[in-house]
Amino acid sequence: MKTNIKVLFAAALAALTVGCTDLDVPVESQYTSYPTNEAALEAQLSGIYFQMRDCYGRRYMEAMALSSDEYTAVSYGGNWYDNGAYAHPSLHNFAYEDASIDWMTVLASGVVKANEVINSDAEDKYKAPARAMRAFFTFIMMDGWGDVAINDKTKENEIDIEARQPRADVARWIESELKEIIPQLTTEITGENYGKPNKYMAQALLAKLYINWPVYTASSVESYDAATASNEKLSDCINICNEIINSGKFELGPDAYRFKFASDNSERVEAGTIKDFIYAMPYHTIEATGMQYGRSHSYKDVKNMKPSYYGEQLTNSGGGYMTMVPEFVKIFDLKGDERNKLIIGLSENLEDYRYSTGGDENTVYVYDPTTLEATTQVALDKEGNPLKLTRNINLVETDFTINVGDNLDGWRQGCRNVKWHVTRNDFANGRNQSNDVPIFRFADILLTKAEALTRQGSSSEAKDLVNQVRAYANAELLENNPSLEDIYAERGREFFDENWRRNDMIRFGHFEDEYFPHYKSFPSANFEKSRRVFPINKSMLDLNPKWTQNAGY
Repeated sequence: MKTNIKVLFAAALAALTVGCTDLDVPVESQYTSYPTNEAALEAQLSGIYFQMRDCYGRRYMEAMALSSDEYTAVSYGGNWYDNGAYAHPSLHNFAYEDASIDWMTVLASGVVKANEVINSDAEDKYKAPARAMRAFFTFIMMDGWGDVAINDKTKENEIDIEARQPRADVARWIESELKEIIPQLTTEITGENYGKPNKYMAQALLAKLYINWPVYTASSVESYDAATASNEKLSDCINICNEIINSGKFELGPDAYRFKFASDNSERVEAGTIKDFIYAMPYHTIEATGMQYGRSHSYKDVKNMKPSYYGEQLTNSGGGYMTMVPEFVKIFDLKGDERNKLIIGLSENLEDYRYSTGGDENTVYVYDPTTLEATTQVALDKEGNPLKLTRNINLVETDFTINVGDNLDGWRQGCRNVKWHVTRNDFANGRNQSNDVPIFRFADILLTKAEALTRQGSSSEAKDLVNQVRAYANAELLENNPSLEDIYAERGREFFDENWRRNDMIRFGHFEDEYFPHYKSFPSANFEKSRRVFPINKSMLDLNPKWTQNAGY
């Protein structure tokens, strides 16, 4: 992590010590006159920019990944069941007190903090990024909860800004906000501006809003039908994608795919070898803690492996309560695709890593911590035997605990991945990692444009866009124009474990599909369309007497 990024975090820490986190603070600023000192303003803004850092590092990730077909929760003889916090999302059987959705108040507090700047006498150059973050927080809330508040003081004569507003109205408000502030935002994306909202971040958010427009403007959450929905914003989506593409600021390379998610990815951004990040959440194992993907994703007994499959012996154990869904693993089937190599237990064939058809059980190999590629060294479990993960997941009891057993056989159930490569030095500090998490990437813009073109009708340009992404990953290319299902699968390969799969599944009409353990035959699995949004967390309802629970909960 570069020094100037560390300075931002120090400023953010200072802001957090004095910033407002009380949701009962009136919408207008608690200050009669906002601080005019530039350092104080930047510190206050930093507290807004990094408001979701802890959420992205764990709880928000859990809610997104476990409610999608990417990951399932498992418990080990009941350990890591945690009152269903992880099993409930996997079964779409959410409870409003689940720890995996306790990030909701963080978003609401972020809106309050942003309003302190927006409603003050600060200059517009400070208000614009605060408005971008308010729009982003509101988008995340709207995407996750449906109807939410439009907490904008300029609207208080039109609506009750403390009450929930129809989702379609919220979407239209976000659109108007973004279109108004985009010209005011910086076009600088690195150095002091890394991790801050910029023009292209706002444009990428607008593209995400447009591609999901029929989801957000449907008459109800349940009424959206992917097969019949019409999107009036497709041309607008293509145009905003073109603006980002034509800016010349971004490209897929030059670094290989696997390095984009490594512990030194912020340094690579600064060096100009990662140009794919439009907007990212920066992390550091000491200065900016909270990124803990390795804790939940790693093999349960990773501490006792000598070395671990990450290429180093780790001093902390893995929780291991998230393992990959067998049906999702199957999409990693393109010959030569570098992304296949990040799925461990996928294949014993080190040459092309194609999905194994020779059985369910596959050997794990040790990765080189410098090249981030698998070696020919076999990873060993604590008893000195080759570690073999099973693609399919066998339960001790077919019940709501998703119990695989607390032993060597249970620990090896399901594939794992090394996308967010763990290093020994990082993991030693409370299992905090230094891997920055991209939120918007250039690859997403290319595939979003391809999707919009395909929804307008078959397009050779859509094929070219998908093949740009595939060629970069060394995957076999499409020969025909892509179908929507082709694009859906490509998005799964490209953005797995980046918190967008649930969003894609709903838009493409796959959220109610069957995938482990979300089977109709499984106890407690829920298939109601109301599950497309989360329940409002108990803490949010306690703080907002005007709010009521989502339908179906």
